[in-house]
Amino acid sequence: MVDNGGQWTHREWRVLRYLGVETKIIPNTTSFKALNVNGLVLSGGAPRIEKEALKLGKTAEYLDKANFPILGICVGCQFMVIHFGGKAGPAETPEYGKTKIFVDEENGLFKSLPKSFFVWESHNDEVKRLTEDFEILAHSKNCAVQAFKYLKKPFYGVQFHPEVEHTEYGYDIFKNFLKVCEEYMK
Repeated sequence: MVDNGGQWTHREWRVLRYLGVETKIIPNTTSFKALNVNGLVLSGGAPRIEKEALKLGKTAEYLDKANFPILGICVGCQFMVIHFGGKAGPAETPEYGKTKIFVDEENGLFKSLPKSFFVWESHNDEVKRLTEDFEILAHSKNCAVQAFKYLKKPFYGVQFHPEVEHTEYGYDIFKNFLKVCEEYMK
């Protein structure tokens, strides 16, 4: 669990612990060599992606060197998109509170979940453009990319916050990510 200064980082950690995962929160300045993991979650955070990406520490190093699944949440997903050639920036309509998302592709994260459900949003910035190396997994009325899969590696991103109680099926999204981790390690 990489801490990018998000208000719910500890909640993400607690959800993973509740699901039986041995996990700990590490600062985003931890070197890649110090990681001994089967999967990584990049927490959300307050940095504005266009102006404050350096506050995400060694996140670029994790993305470049990882040979295991990564789930980026909020600013973590935005950084992933920028790092791999896409664009993220200020949302035309920032989203806060409950938002209905529509699942376009199950691809791991949304396996066996409904085609639409409510999630909890808290963002000023959003993904603006993806490259052909990404697949959109979900969208909402005001945000074209609520979730994605990076096709070159087992990396996923969600704009919303699956760790909070207001997100329907949030635990299921984490369980599905853990299944991706298990499958990848076989």
